[in-house]
Amino acid sequence: MTVERILPTEEAYELLGLTREIAQGELAPQVARYEQKGEFPRDILRTIGRAGLLGLPYPEADGGGGQPYEVYLQVLEILASSWVAIAEAVSVHTLSCFPVAAFGTERQRKSLPEMLGGELLGAYCLSEPQGGSDAAALATRAVREVDEYVVTGTKAWITHGGRADFYNIFCRTGGPGPGGISCLLADAATGGLLPQAPERLMGLRSSAPAQIVLDGARIPADRLVGEEGGGFRIAMQALDAGRLGIAACAVGLAQAAVDYAAAYAKERTQFGKPIASFQGLGFMLADMATQVSAARALMLEAARLKDAGRPFSTEAAKAKLFATDVAMKVTTDAVQVLGGSGYVNDHPAERWFREAKVLQIVEGTNQIQRLVISRSLTRD
Repeated sequence: MTVERILPTEEAYELLGLTREIAQGELAPQVARYEQKGEFPRDILRTIGRAGLLGLPYPEADGGGGQPYEVYLQVLEILASSWVAIAEAVSVHTLSCFPVAAFGTERQRKSLPEMLGGELLGAYCLSEPQGGSDAAALATRAVREVDEYVVTGTKAWITHGGRADFYNIFCRTGGPGPGGISCLLADAATGGLLPQAPERLMGLRSSAPAQIVLDGARIPADRLVGEEGGGFRIAMQALDAGRLGIAACAVGLAQAAVDYAAAYAKERTQFGKPIASFQGLGFMLADMATQVSAARALMLEAARLKDAGRPFSTEAAKAKLFATDVAMKVTTDAVQVLGGSGYVNDHPAERWFREAKVLQIVEGTNQIQRLVISRSLTRD
């Protein structure tokens, strides 16, 4: 399934140019320090928000950038080529704005300009310690008491946990299964909403996700997003788009690894000539570059389907699966190209290798993506 490509506008080209300036001038010089310290870059995200990069795929009338998804994903790719955790933060925030943007009441939607402008940072609370891939089995429960929901449970692996200003809480208001799940919009100051200590990660250390404990948290009933029992549908629609965001992060990461490995191979000499001239290594670089181009093409094709208003869920799963597997393969090969230098943190290849791994897990593991794709092939 293909759609005709619509060429980006002059505004979009300027936007991509601005993103490159920010990525190269603001992000690249700071990433190593933040990642080493495991420090969350909240001020940098505010800067990115004020540059208009935190609400790109949403309508201008709501405070967004009014850009097609095809352009938004290219922005994420550029950001990821300098700092993957920043690109992932933009992707997660964009995902977190979706419930209110698509299903929110008029009163809830009044917060959209601050959300999309980046003054308010969002978190998406779906996963739980015992329920990652099986989202329909979540156990966090919300009980209606007059004009409030009293929410009890624990959410896990929450990007921006403890840093966010608003939280989408997916919780059980009814019986078992997807039909019993609702979405509540909670402020960070909600009593009983208790962020835990940040997780200590192998990669994306500046992202610092955390568990969110809900200990009798009282959320006003008018913060129900959509209808009661409609939360699972909201979550799945958001994840379809979110998977494309992670694909873009993977492509940007992989492209950075290819560029760095190729530059190193041109400068590093052995046996009197650059190692890039040896066929075994040159062919490795060629395969790396080809795989990244293929991943980018798959990602953008899925984005064009979304922009055209056509079904894109399966294509998003394909893009997320392929792009993140490519990122893992390409960063592994980049370490190999650098040899011993690739294994020390004087060079970024070892960091990219660690960061690529998590992209195969978040927004639905790649095993889940294969399940989505295989079911689409056998569905009547």
